[in-house]
Amino acid sequence: MDRKMLNHKISLQKIAVFLSLTAICIISYGLFINSGTLEPQPAKPTQLFNSPVEIPASMVFAGETISLKNFDVRESLDRELLVNSYFQSQTILYLKRSVRYFHLIEPILKKNNIPDDFKYLSLAESGFQEKVVSPAGAAGLWQLMKKAAMENGLEISTEVDERYNMEKSTEAACLYLNRSYRQYGSWISVAASYNAGISGIRHQTEVQDSNNYFDLLLNDETSRYVYRILALKLILENPEKYGFRVTEEEKYPILICKEVILDGSVTNFAEYAKAHGVNYKILKYFNPWLRQSYLKNPSKKSYLLKIPEPGTRTFGQDKN
Repeated sequence: MDRKMLNHKISLQKIAVFLSLTAICIISYGLFINSGTLEPQPAKPTQLFNSPVEIPASMVFAGETISLKNFDVRESLDRELLVNSYFQSQTILYLKRSVRYFHLIEPILKKNNIPDDFKYLSLAESGFQEKVVSPAGAAGLWQLMKKAAMENGLEISTEVDERYNMEKSTEAACLYLNRSYRQYGSWISVAASYNAGISGIRHQTEVQDSNNYFDLLLNDETSRYVYRILALKLILENPEKYGFRVTEEEKYPILICKEVILDGSVTNFAEYAKAHGVNYKILKYFNPWLRQSYLKNPSKKSYLLKIPEPGTRTFGQDKN
């Protein structure tokens, strides 16, 4: 090894020794300082982000008490509570939308003698998305099929589909629910029949010789359906218990509208909207049941259109 390389190797060794001694000094100094000034800190417990949800011993839906003592009933509710508690983004949206939609649904249910808890059925059906359409073709807030909607007084055509009219679709749903209650005399069975059909639940009660929904063996969708409604009721009535904190200010506000009678034809809803101080998008947002950009209305039928009051679209307190 030549002299130049030897000197280089010695230099590197000296640097390594120097760095090691420096590190030892720093660590020793830190230990010395801490030993005289700080008490030993206990280890912090690990926070459990994924934990079971609390299940009550019983609950009430539409005035009917539901015992949760049987393992199959309890575990079925547990499943839906877990699904909805840990699908946080979806459930937070439900909480945010609830005031706006409950404000409109509750008085219609009351007027038709339908228990208030059926607002959770509407939530389970559509997630308060007025324009949603199922793969089977059910549409609107209450997910009404075309035939059922027309049988309960709704107009459906290429220009108008009243399944997307929140008030009228709620009235139609109430007709169905009351007819089902006359058949069963149990609101829980009524809720199940909304998913499986009145004849579908009646057939199963006859085959299985039981009128108790919680004792019926049903297809997976219908067997989960009522439990999902029950889970949504529990969460929305006591959100903090299930890990949700949405303030009143964070919930979507009630939108104030005036009603305008439309009893003729409209050739261009964009121009019609501007004449009423809004744009086409906002007109359709408040009246999604109008399915075209025009309305021929040859029979001169009267419709009520919602037009938002000035400032309704503006977020916050300043409505100028």
